[in-house]
Amino acid sequence: MAFAEEIAQAAKLAATEAGFDLAGIAPVRQQDLPELSAFVEWVDAGRAGEMKYLESRTESGDLRRASATNAAPWVRSMVVCALNYSADKPYSVDAHDPRRGWISRYAWGSKDYHDALLPRLRQVEAAIQQSAGERGMTVETRSYVDTGPILERVYAKHAGIGWIGKNTCIIHQKLGSWLFLGVILTSLELPSAAASPDRCGSCTRCIDACPTQAIVAPGKLDARLCIAYLTIEKRGTVPEELRTGIGRHIFGCDICQDVCPWNNKAGNAPPTSLPEFQPQDQIYHPELRRLAQMDEETYRRVFRGSPVKRAKYSGLKRNVAIAMGNSGLQEFIPDLEKMASGPDASVAGHAEWAIKKLGPK
Repeated sequence: MAFAEEIAQAAKLAATEAGFDLAGIAPVRQQDLPELSAFVEWVDAGRAGEMKYLESRTESGDLRRASATNAAPWVRSMVVCALNYSADKPYSVDAHDPRRGWISRYAWGSKDYHDALLPRLRQVEAAIQQSAGERGMTVETRSYVDTGPILERVYAKHAGIGWIGKNTCIIHQKLGSWLFLGVILTSLELPSAAASPDRCGSCTRCIDACPTQAIVAPGKLDARLCIAYLTIEKRGTVPEELRTGIGRHIFGCDICQDVCPWNNKAGNAPPTSLPEFQPQDQIYHPELRRLAQMDEETYRRVFRGSPVKRAKYSGLKRNVAIAMGNSGLQEFIPDLEKMASGPDASVAGHAEWAIKKLGPK
């Protein structure tokens, strides 16, 4: 057990040296992680929408994400690392220029968070391997940055990183919720931390602020109603009854985090100094007209290496059409008319809706 404690400490030290703000150890046994059962119920209720990868099952029929052992039967504990990506820019709830759209805070930087976190995790992974080797122990490890069948936030809670808020985000008492998570699976039984206590209390600001009422109960999100899902994961047609609620969001949504007291408390959610997460001028709060007129080649160049590419060119243009329709500005009608006459049926249909919403010239 002494060796296990030493290896755990070496992992945490390596995480700090790699630039992570937080690190902890989580257990992987299902009986220690009741939130995994809640995930199964969430999927079975159909709340994952079109995200079929969340419904992936093992040969025995179990959901892969219901246990880390489904990804790695040898796993005995998990190192969870968190990196702050908060930026020194206003929140979406304070941005009122109708000529501009909103891109989620996590996508403002010059590098996709997957590419920013994975080398840091590899550094921690190497430290675990070295520390175990020095003690005559062999260890198997594997790193994931939102790329494997792992429910990172569940393990983050039980690693002491933070609690799962009513908006389903991990919240830290000092850093707030602007946190990227990465995990390292290990075959060693390392001492784990106590789960973070829930500090949301009676607050319901995130639930009350959601324009599409996607947070159907504390800690329960219906992805089919979520603006982030609708603007990133949803392909094709966005249900018409949800378009007005999307507002001017064109990629993701930060509202439930923007209104969270833990992100607004004095001294909390400090801006990161990491260069790869500094807001890019063409991505932070972009002009809708520029995006509407952007061709596909320019789109690929501007968003190269950015999470925004997940929405695809067609999806982004569709979202821009919705945002223009919600802007209340008839000056966008000429751009929308061009989009409505274009070859992409999805973009055209949403542009026609926006034109009708804005009314005649």
